[in-house]
Amino acid sequence: MLIDGVDDLDDWNSWAATGAAVARSSSQEITGDALEFKKKVYQMAEQKGDNGILPFLESLGLSLSSATHLARYLSSSGSNSLPLLIQKVLYLKEILFSDSDDHELIGKNARRMMAHLSVSADDDVQQTLAFFEKIQARRGGLNLLGSEHTSLRHVIESFPRLLFLPLQSRVKPIVKFLENIGVPKGCVRNILLLYPPVLSYDIEKDIKPRLRSYEKIGAKDNDLGKMLVKYPWILSASILENFEKVIDFFDEEKVPKISSSRAIKNWPHILGCSVNKLKLIVEQFSEIGITNKKLGHVIATSPQLLLRKPQEFVQFFAASIDKTLEKKLEFLSNVGIPKTHLPRVIRKYPELFVCDVDRALLPRMRYLMRIGLSKKDIGSMVCRFSPILGYSIEEVFRPKLEFLVYTMKRPVRDVVDYPRYFSYSLEKKIKPRYWVLKGRNVEFTLKEMLGKNDEEFAAEYLGVEEMLVPPS
Repeated sequence: MLIDGVDDLDDWNSWAATGAAVARSSSQEITGDALEFKKKVYQMAEQKGDNGILPFLESLGLSLSSATHLARYLSSSGSNSLPLLIQKVLYLKEILFSDSDDHELIGKNARRMMAHLSVSADDDVQQTLAFFEKIQARRGGLNLLGSEHTSLRHVIESFPRLLFLPLQSRVKPIVKFLENIGVPKGCVRNILLLYPPVLSYDIEKDIKPRLRSYEKIGAKDNDLGKMLVKYPWILSASILENFEKVIDFFDEEKVPKISSSRAIKNWPHILGCSVNKLKLIVEQFSEIGITNKKLGHVIATSPQLLLRKPQEFVQFFAASIDKTLEKKLEFLSNVGIPKTHLPRVIRKYPELFVCDVDRALLPRMRYLMRIGLSKKDIGSMVCRFSPILGYSIEEVFRPKLEFLVYTMKRPVRDVVDYPRYFSYSLEKKIKPRYWVLKGRNVEFTLKEMLGKNDEEFAAEYLGVEEMLVPPS
């Protein structure tokens, strides 16, 4: 059993650094170095009486004390042989780490989750925070969370119970379940790294009942998948408990349910904020005249403002008025927004107060001018659809404009008449609807293509209840 286990170690990269690799082949004999390597591991296992588990754990980077402690429990469990343990670790490595370059994004979300948590954390969240702190203490900080070299050993040390979980009946079904509720395959690891305890949950007893709690805000499978990617802690007991308090708070403030539900689905990090903190922010809104229905609109369209600290509101709306509000009003005037329209623009896009003019607003407007739009065009677009001020050049403007011009063969000026074009998903709405209309030789404006809901569009152009998406 031990020798078979050592053979399995051949595939584990870290063992290569400790000595000679083990060459195996039906037509080759074991070399002297390889045999010596096996002998050493066998002797270590025989001395320690753990069937090779301790040296394997040490090879993963665990400290001797951690590896010894964990090996003692693993070796006492008859179901944790060395080959099976290797299989579990290899699978964890497969689902948690990849060659993608989204490490900074995972680290950014981890920092955001920590920064906006102001409720008491349950044991699972506490354990996750301690895990984050271990990574954060390393040079490179939480940007290393997605790095196998840095994080794997910390995952195992922080959540040793993961090595006791059965792969086939617990771990793999959870991964499959997450994909089935709309979590993109490449994002599953984000959820697991940002909240490893989820792997120890039972799907029927823990995960499904907790997710059903969010049906109260109209969250369905795809909504839940998106919420989990943004904020995996929605599965924790502390966040679930605070969810009920947040809903009650919004009701007390007479925020329309449609507004509070939309806010939570778009920015579930709100659920990590205590009601006392939310009250302070709402008081700040009240001081600048945003109450009742207006409050509901702001919360629905700009829920991230609820995550601001009260002192930040003071900075933005009072202390530095010359450097913030005045500069932004001047920017709006320069792109042709009449003074009479300024209140409406700000009301429709309150994030304007926290946008950097030089780093965000000006580059976006200059880009639109470079593609052929005038200041007057841009001013008209902002008046009609203020959120356009917040759209990314690379993620929104460029890909959607390229599709408009090069695939749809339409003039750039079409977006002046319908700037809301940029608010629709390119893959889920713009492309499918365009190909449907093109296939039927239908003449249409952007508003006619996108302004209808799915049922209305299907009734008018398809006569059926579902969209047809052409092959790519």
